[in-house]
Amino acid sequence: MSAHSHDDHRDHDGHDHGAHSHAPHDFGTAFMIGIALNLGFVLIEAFYGLVAHSVALVADAGHNLGDVLGLAMAWIASILARRVPSATHTYGLRRGTILAALLNAMLLLVAVGAIAVEGVRRLIEPESIASRTVMVVAAIGILVNGITAWLFAAGRKGDINVRAAFLHMCYDALISLGVVVSAGVILLTGWQRLDPLVSLAIAAIILAGTWSLLRDSLGMSMDAVPPGLKKDEVATFLRGWPGVSAIHDLHIWSMSTTETALTCHLLMPGGHPGDATLASLSRQLHERYRIGHVTVQIETDAHNACALEPDHVV
Repeated sequence: MSAHSHDDHRDHDGHDHGAHSHAPHDFGTAFMIGIALNLGFVLIEAFYGLVAHSVALVADAGHNLGDVLGLAMAWIASILARRVPSATHTYGLRRGTILAALLNAMLLLVAVGAIAVEGVRRLIEPESIASRTVMVVAAIGILVNGITAWLFAAGRKGDINVRAAFLHMCYDALISLGVVVSAGVILLTGWQRLDPLVSLAIAAIILAGTWSLLRDSLGMSMDAVPPGLKKDEVATFLRGWPGVSAIHDLHIWSMSTTETALTCHLLMPGGHPGDATLASLSRQLHERYRIGHVTVQIETDAHNACALEPDHVV
């Protein structure tokens, strides 16, 4: 925590440099293995899709190729997030993780649209499939996507970018499971319309699960208060800090998918509380709300706050 005097404004800044969130856990190995496994599966699926004359397998191979691109994008973003700040990017490139999560959500929505369109088309014009071949290839897909999802399971709650990769793989495993089941039933009954019906059901499930990812990543990209945090609760905590009579210009936003920043003006008529007190405040914000980058400006003149518009005072 450092305190800087500003003679022109007679106020102080408290900026915590020691309580920043650590860089996210390194999932580089998980990304590398996941990309390799899924790229290999895409090649297998495309080949056997052509051999079995299965449009569904070929289409799913294209969808899985999109997932490989999504994994690669998330991996690149996680690498960029570790870049140190520069003269042009003073926060580094952390925000790239948010953009990657947003793009991954959009890719999932595109996949949902493609599955729905193909499902409706095949309901209207049912197509025969080589059921046994489709079942075997789809079963391999369950294994590949299940292993990849497991690699990201540990980080799905702490990093929305890792969560996006985890959801991609879970949904792909679900799609493959649906293909196995529908192909088995078609093999026994010959009811070709079951395949598109299952694909439409899967599309609905993916859409429901993707909505929260899209909402959270879009909110982060627009500097919304991060999911799970309530601005009013943080404001109440700050107002209750010893010596604080009012607060204003409280802002809370995501610097990355794992780091949260806060800036605020505190009116403390009794005078600047000292660096040790500000360091303690920063630690409390980190422990209570996982806010790792805290910038606080101390004001001792009540007229500074009173001169503000009412909606700026909290």
